[in-house]
Amino acid sequence: MHSTFTALFTIVLSTTLGFAQNLIPDKADKDSIMIRSIYDEALVNGQSYENLRSLCKDVGSRLSGSPEAEKAVEWGKQVLDSLKFDKVYLQPIDVPFWERGDREFAAIKANKNMSLDIKTLGGSVATNGRIEAEVVEVQGLEEVKQLGREKLEGKIVFYNRPMDPRPISTFESYGGCVDQRYWGAVEAAQQGAIAVMVRSMTLLDDHAHAHTGSMGYKEGVTKIPSVALSTQSANQLHRQLESGGATVILDINPRTNENVKSFNVIGEITGKTYPDKIITVGGHLDSWDVGEGAHDDGAGIAHSIEALRILKSLQYQPHYTLRVVLFMNEENGNMGGKGYAAKSKEKNEFHLAAIETDRGGFSPRGFSIKPMNENQVGFIQQFAPLLKDYQLHHFEAGYAGVDINPLAEEKNIVNPDMFMLGLVPDSQRYFDFHHCDDDVFENVNKRELELGCAAIASMIYLLDQHVKQLK
Repeated sequence: MHSTFTALFTIVLSTTLGFAQNLIPDKADKDSIMIRSIYDEALVNGQSYENLRSLCKDVGSRLSGSPEAEKAVEWGKQVLDSLKFDKVYLQPIDVPFWERGDREFAAIKANKNMSLDIKTLGGSVATNGRIEAEVVEVQGLEEVKQLGREKLEGKIVFYNRPMDPRPISTFESYGGCVDQRYWGAVEAAQQGAIAVMVRSMTLLDDHAHAHTGSMGYKEGVTKIPSVALSTQSANQLHRQLESGGATVILDINPRTNENVKSFNVIGEITGKTYPDKIITVGGHLDSWDVGEGAHDDGAGIAHSIEALRILKSLQYQPHYTLRVVLFMNEENGNMGGKGYAAKSKEKNEFHLAAIETDRGGFSPRGFSIKPMNENQVGFIQQFAPLLKDYQLHHFEAGYAGVDINPLAEEKNIVNPDMFMLGLVPDSQRYFDFHHCDDDVFENVNKRELELGCAAIASMIYLLDQHVKQLK
C-alpha cells in the first residue's frame, strides 16, 4: 500500500500548481508513526477538554462587544502565553455590539394567554413596548411575496418552514431554510408586516428552547422586530392558527450600540525552513449570548489551540510557521475574519494553508476543501490511506469556513494556490445545540473533542511535510 500511495502522491504533487515534493520511499511509514504519536498525545495528555471547560465556565457566553468577549480575549492570550509559543499577540479590530435587552415576552392572546418561548434574533430592533397583531403563517420568502401587502399589512408573519430531515448532512438542511431567519424581516416589512417570528433552526421537532442567530435588514426598508420561536412553541402557534387564527402579543427591547474595539488572539510557532510562509488554523472566540458557546465555537477554539500544543509537545519543528488565530465576531459581522485578511494583505503575508474548525466538537470525519485550483482536492485525498484507521474518510470539495474565507477573496489573495480546509465532524447532533441554551460544556464529549484536535494536528503536519514551494 505504501508504494502505491507514494506513486500516486508524487503524481498529484507534480501537477499541483506552484508546488512539488520529492518523497523518499519510507516517508509514508514515518508519517504513520508521527500521526500515531499525535493521536496518543491528544488522547493521553490532552488539554483541550480542560481549556473548553475553562472557556465555558470561567468566561461563559461571549457576544462580541460585551464584557464577556473582552474577558475571552484575556483568557485566550493567557492560555497561549502559558504554552510558550514563539509569538503571542493581539490584533485589534472594531466589532459590533448588539445587546438582547432584559425583556423577551411573547404570548398567544386568549382567555388565558399562552406563553411562547422566544429568543430575539441578533441585530433585531425593539418593539418599543408591547405590540399586538394577528399572525399569518408562511412557509418561506416567496409565499410572503405572493400574499402581498393586502394580506400582510399590520400583521405578524410567522415563518414555519422546518429544516428538511432528509439530507444526511444537517448543514445542508440548515442551508435550505436559514434564509427565512436572515431575510425574513426584510421581505415581511416590504409587505407591511410589523414583526416576524421564525421557527428555530433545529431538527428537534418539539424542543423547548428557541435558537437565536443573526438576521439582516436592507437599506430603505423599514426595520421590524424579529424573534425565533422554539419548535415546541412553533407547533403550538401552528395548532392555534389551524383551530381558528391567533393574535400574538410581543415585547422585546434589544439595542445596537456603537462599535467597540476588540481583538483577534494569535499565537505562532516559527517555521525553520519557510518562516515567512504560514499555515493558519483557527475558530471563533465569540459566541451568542445564550448557553456557553461550547460547540459553537468553544470546541473550535479548543481544537485550534490543542493542535499546535500537540505538535510542540512532540518537539516537532515545522517547515512553515504555524499560526493559531482565535477570531472575534464571526457570529454577527465576521469582523475578525475580515480584519485578519485585510491586515494579512497589508503585510503581504503568504498563507500556504488555512484551516477552520467551526462545526462543533463531535467525532471528526475528515475535511472539506475549498478548491483554489483544480488539483487541490486530489492532493488532499492522497492522505486518505494514512488517516483511514482514524475513521477520517471525508475529503471532498466544499466550504472551508466563515473566518478564513476572506483570505480567499480576490482583493486579499497573496497566494492564489492557498489550501483552504474546514474540519468536518459528524453533523447529526450539531443543530440540537446550535445558538441555544443547551450549547453548554456538559454537552461536549471529551473523547470526541480530543479526536478532533488530533485530526487537525495531523492535517497540519501532513501539509507542512508534503507541500514544498517551487520558488
